[in-house]
Amino acid sequence: MQEQPILAAVDLGSNSFRLQIARIEGDQFYTLDNLREPVRLAAGLTPSRYLDEAAQHRALGALSRFGERLRGLPAQAVRAVGTNSLRVAKNAAEFIPLAEKTLGFPIEVIAGREEARLIYIGVARGLPQASGNRLVIDIGGGSTEFIIGSGLTPLKLESLYMGCVSFSQRFFPENKVTKQNFKQAELAARTEIQAIVADYKGQWKSAYGSSGSAKALCEILELNGFSTGGITRDGLEQLRTYILKVGDVQKLNLQGLRPDRMLSLAGGLAIMYAAFSELNIDKMQLATTALREGVLYDLWGRTHDDDIRDVTVQQFMQRYRVDVRQAQRVTELACNLAKQFIGDDADENSLQTLEWAGKLHEIGISVAHGGYHKHTAYILANADMPGFSKKDQQRLSQLAVAQRGSLEKIRNQLVSIEDYVMNLSLRLAVLFFRSRSSSELPLIQAHFSGTKFHLSLPVGWLKLNPLTETALTEEIKQWNSLGVSFQLLEL
Repeated sequence: MQEQPILAAVDLGSNSFRLQIARIEGDQFYTLDNLREPVRLAAGLTPSRYLDEAAQHRALGALSRFGERLRGLPAQAVRAVGTNSLRVAKNAAEFIPLAEKTLGFPIEVIAGREEARLIYIGVARGLPQASGNRLVIDIGGGSTEFIIGSGLTPLKLESLYMGCVSFSQRFFPENKVTKQNFKQAELAARTEIQAIVADYKGQWKSAYGSSGSAKALCEILELNGFSTGGITRDGLEQLRTYILKVGDVQKLNLQGLRPDRMLSLAGGLAIMYAAFSELNIDKMQLATTALREGVLYDLWGRTHDDDIRDVTVQQFMQRYRVDVRQAQRVTELACNLAKQFIGDDADENSLQTLEWAGKLHEIGISVAHGGYHKHTAYILANADMPGFSKKDQQRLSQLAVAQRGSLEKIRNQLVSIEDYVMNLSLRLAVLFFRSRSSSELPLIQAHFSGTKFHLSLPVGWLKLNPLTETALTEEIKQWNSLGVSFQLLEL
């Protein structure tokens, strides 16, 4: 991937959609543009967790405007991430293709801990160097992330299913705030937080709040005299007392309270108040950076040979005690075959995915040798993999489960020529190195004519290797069963 002077991050949050465009000079970012749209995606989730038409309409309208601003930027310079509402929406699979078409760029739905990692990167990059661990709390519309980190490195990552929009709808549905429903909201939040208290309490020196809820609370506390600086426990208690006295969030008279934040204020306050109580926080500073900046720095790393996904793959290889030599043999042959099949049109991202799949294709052996490809697929689909989106993980999982055995299980998942090429290349590489030997293979030529796959081997080689010949014959049958023509030739 070539270095780009301009990068853009799109944050499809549960409360707001945001776009940030920055210019890169050295290793510094200079913001060129910021756009924000109060889409309130979480408010459009029905009780059965479907995004309603109104929320989809608001979202597509915002993405259309973002798309116009992003027009002309190369695909590798833009990263769009979806968070909690798109994680939980049952009709996200139908909505996202429409959203991608409207925006003009792919959208990644990231896991909660990946969101937490990116938030911490963004926050840490915006803070001066300091000793001691930092606690970062980011209250979003549908989830709240808790991170402990040191310097630029996140150490503990958690994402809890509670947010300012979802809690406001759940506990304050008519915008009325009473002692009873606020106590219910606070207790619900404390119950969620108690699951992480043992790992987090007392493990940090300074606390920071990031994103919209923290910013809104900080401004309200300071502008209304509830706090002289930052978010304090006493300030939160004064704000809580005031809101309970008024009893209706739409009647609040608070300096710094924007109209689009009014309906989610009570939910955000309940979560923050619970976090202060459970984690013994007395004071929290406001971080001016968060998820978008984290996405930008992560994207920048991919352009400078500092891709966290490569680090994740290496860590997985170590964790699952991968046979490195076998993984390297399979990876090199799979990528070589794929390049031959596709030729000059080979997509860099697809080849990179194939390389990762080759390195990780045997991690399931650590669970059991029998059906190891299924164990590998499960791990890749469900494990926390820093840097990878859910779509990335599903693609790796699909390659893993299809590396051997019947192809019927992926019949409906093969859509593009690249899908066929990646799966065929990995299967062939696994097949040729079944003996796990480093002995030199013969010259193998691969070609795709547009309608048929061809694999050519030296004359007489197959007769000397009958086991491989039998396996290749079965491989041809498997692809033929899907209507794919695959022919074996001799050089």
